[in-house]
Order: sequence, then C-alpha cells, then structure tokens
Amino acid sequence: MLEHGGNLRHAAQQYGIPLESWLDLSTGINPNHYPIPDILSRVWQRLPEGEDGLIEAACAYYDCQSLLPTSGSQAAIQVLPRLRPVCHIAMPRQMYQEHAHAWRSHGHTLTLFDETPNAEILAKVDVMLICNPNNPTGKRFSKKQLLTWHKLLASHHGWLIVDEAFMDTTPNDSIAHHTDLAGLLVLRSLGKFFGLAGTRVGFLLAQQHILTKAQEALGPWSLTGPSRLIATQALNDHTWQVNARKTLSTNSLKLKKLLRQYRLTPCGGTHLFQFVLSEQASTIHQSLAKQGIWVRLFKETAALRFGLPFNNDWDKLEQALKKLVNDSQSLL
Repeated sequence: MLEHGGNLRHAAQQYGIPLESWLDLSTGINPNHYPIPDILSRVWQRLPEGEDGLIEAACAYYDCQSLLPTSGSQAAIQVLPRLRPVCHIAMPRQMYQEHAHAWRSHGHTLTLFDETPNAEILAKVDVMLICNPNNPTGKRFSKKQLLTWHKLLASHHGWLIVDEAFMDTTPNDSIAHHTDLAGLLVLRSLGKFFGLAGTRVGFLLAQQHILTKAQEALGPWSLTGPSRLIATQALNDHTWQVNARKTLSTNSLKLKKLLRQYRLTPCGGTHLFQFVLSEQASTIHQSLAKQGIWVRLFKETAALRFGLPFNNDWDKLEQALKKLVNDSQSLL
C-alpha cells in the first residue's frame, strides 16, 4: 500500500493528540463539502439501479458522450492496466503514484520523464499517463498540448490517460469533451471539488468499447445506491457549483498569501492545495504535526502540500506558522 494524505488516525496515535483536535490539510479536499441530502431508508434496502439519472447527470456535467461510474477514480486506475497486453507506459516522475503502482503491478514497463515527454518517448510508448492539473505540483497542460500528444499516440493505437481529479474548479480547461476520440481516456471524481471522498464516486470517460471492457472487469454494483443518489444531486446542482468555485478561488489565494507571509512560498498549486518545496520539509512537517496540523509530506522531493482550512481553522494554521517561524528563525 502506498502512502496517502488523510491518514489522520495514524498521526493521532503517533503524536498523542486526540483525533478531534487535528486540522487535516493533507488531502486537497474541499473543506466545505456538498451538503448531503436526506436519504430514505428504501435507498439503503435496494440494490443500486443504473436507470437513476446518474449517467445523464455526469455526461452533462463533464460534457462527454459516454462514461462509466466507478468506486472512486482509484477503481479505474486499478482496472485500466488489465485492459491492455503488457506494454510500455510513460508518465511524469512526480505525479500521483497510484498510477505507476497499478501499471507496474500488472507487469508493464514504465518510463518516467521530468516535465514533458520528448519525441523519442512519444514514439515508443503505448500509453501515456498525465495528471492535469498535476498532483502534487499543480502543473497544467493545455488542451492543445494534450490533443497533440494524443494524436501521436493514437497513430500507433496508443492511449493517453488524463487524470483530472483537480479540474472541476476550471472546467473550461478539461479535455473530457474529446473522449469520443479513440484512445483518449479521462478520470474524474467527486472526492476533491465536491468534498465527497467518502462516497467513493468516480468516473471513467472513454469510448464505449473501453467502458464495456472496464465494466466487465469491475463487475456489477460498483457504486452504492446512496452514493449514486448523492452524486446525481451534486452533479445537477449548478448553483452550488458556481458558488463553490468562487469560494475556492478566494480561499486558494488566501492560503497562498498566508504561506508566503511565513516564508513558505508555494511553487505551484490548484484552487484546492498549494505545493511548497523546502529542504526542511520533514522538519516543518513534524513541527506542524506537534501542533495538531497534518499536511502532506513528500520525502523524495522534500516538499509539502497544504490543503485549504475549514472556515474556522484559518487562525489555527496562522498561529502554527507563526510559532514555526518564531521557534526556528534559521529553519526557513
């Protein structure tokens, strides 16, 4: 199992701080989640039904022709390597590592690149994986660039897989509309923007023959009935979506300014997190943890990812950052 953000119970045990006393900024999830509707008891008693409006709501929201609901985008990440014979994969060196883990686990060969793939890589690989925006760096790729790469890959029956887990705040930048093209696959999720990670709702967007193969591999009832109901309502709630984008944009700028004020200048990010490179990342992570603040530590690159605080938690974060600077003037 790879390490992820959100492992708060482990932090509580490690640092001896009660679970309810923590400020968890490790996941990049909207702290102001979509409000959960009342769910009738019969929804819990029945098997999930496909003809409930979820597919139509999701296709309209993502502006695509066909998609498959999955148990979070993680389910799609794990099933896609099973849909191709062993082949050659390329992806950025610094990216959500579950992708590399899944393809390696099924015997595929990986080539890692730093920023963008060169012509030699594009010519020899069968599948290229991209997070857009990238997680954790926040780096973005234009639709024009992605479609150019897709065309090159498709010329030899390759795939371009784009994980758009953090794309919801800037929907005009999504490539989802183009997933009717052969070999272009997009992953989406309700976990980040909608703040509904616990519902485990994701989607694979692609041509129907790929979705059919994925569905056969996943089996029936990949989503619970209550999760389908909540997802359908959230995807149809345009007013909430507009307001959430405005709030996240404002709070993202606020977080960036706050971190910069205390000498943790972000080098990248999205509306849901900020990414900070620091040679002292591990020490900073530990110092914040001792104050009950949990951020995501990346040991290999000496970096930290800060998610957004909840409405009443901004002061706690600022006080912790102030103490960090005051206690260790030489640290930063």
